[in-house]
Amino acid sequence: MKSHLLEILRCPFCGSTLTIDDGSKLEIRQDEMINGIIACQCSAYPVVDGVPVFLADYTADQAREQLAAGEPERALFTMLGLEEEDRQDAIRLFIKKGDAGNYREGVEILCPDAEGTYFVYRFSDPTYLVGQQLIRAVGSDRRCFRQRAIDLCGGSGHLTRVLCDVAGGAEVVLADAYFWKLWMARRITAPDCQPVCCDANNPLPFAPDTFSLAVCSDAFHYIWSKRLLACEMMRLAGDDGVVVLSHIHNALAENFSEGMPLAPVWWRNLFAELKARLFKESEVFENLISGSPIDLSRDYSDDQLSDEQALFLIATNLEDFFRVRQVTGQVTDARSNRRSLQINPLYQVERRAGNAILKIQFPSQQYEEEFGACRSYLPESVEIAAEDLRSLETGVLNDNLKRLAERYVLLDLPKGYL
Repeated sequence: MKSHLLEILRCPFCGSTLTIDDGSKLEIRQDEMINGIIACQCSAYPVVDGVPVFLADYTADQAREQLAAGEPERALFTMLGLEEEDRQDAIRLFIKKGDAGNYREGVEILCPDAEGTYFVYRFSDPTYLVGQQLIRAVGSDRRCFRQRAIDLCGGSGHLTRVLCDVAGGAEVVLADAYFWKLWMARRITAPDCQPVCCDANNPLPFAPDTFSLAVCSDAFHYIWSKRLLACEMMRLAGDDGVVVLSHIHNALAENFSEGMPLAPVWWRNLFAELKARLFKESEVFENLISGSPIDLSRDYSDDQLSDEQALFLIATNLEDFFRVRQVTGQVTDARSNRRSLQINPLYQVERRAGNAILKIQFPSQQYEEEFGACRSYLPESVEIAAEDLRSLETGVLNDNLKRLAERYVLLDLPKGYL
């Protein structure tokens, strides 16, 4: 945790500022607090491996006591939910590997279930691609980055990485209730973000008017305290900020893993204090496939949205914000950021005479049922010639590789992801 983060952190329960507990076993490197305790007027919170934890539960209390006793590794295992010795040994080995350990390996230890699988393959699923297109469209307005940006309920930082890309140096905070997701984001997925562990069903641990952009993607319909979270997002963004909800489920239509959705009129009602507009996610998806601009000038009525499975919402008082916006693709981003493209992990790779034969292989039937729309842009099979493979390894994007990237056969993945 960067020390300057204390300037904007507030206790979620009493609202007071926080200070470092000098009496605890502190570990500080340069300007970052690695392990320690921060305290307010009513309580004290652990900072475990660089992540401040604002959870009022037994796990956080236990981690705080372990830190106070000078046992940071035990505190880390507690927050990661590692009770079994074999899993503790596995994560020790993962940490020891450093840059050689990859995201997939970490997730197999920390979340060996369907959710972990979802995260591993997230960079090419339809909801992520729509979300990142929306972030790039909104982020093209530099007023979104007058101050910090925050990704609420951001998981292990897939969309946070996009926010960091478009923020142009503005600080990006990633907030989620699950410590392991933040820990993986900080290590691999979005290392430039500032992670904060907190529950979006409670008041958020930040000062008002601290962020100029507040984002929540594919999560709001799972939140019980929707009214509280909406008020909190508007409090953080202030009168001149922007609030974005990507992929929110519509209660008037069927959805896979629907959560607790609302009808359009009630999504809009949550952000009545700002000029909120709702949009059709399906149109952004179509624009993504065709390479067309995203039209944020539309102002749909609730009736026009009644049949739409998933929506997105933008709320802001900024003038001239709702307009058509052109979005660059991942080929341009990979080139400008000197990143390398890798083969989409959804493809099984077979080598033949130096060439690579790629065939889609979904990790499970459940995954295919939920994200099968990816077939509209991912070919069932494709062959990459040996010379193109050599170009891919050296980071030289020829026309063949660019075409594969435009169809998401090749992905701009974080270093150490696979």
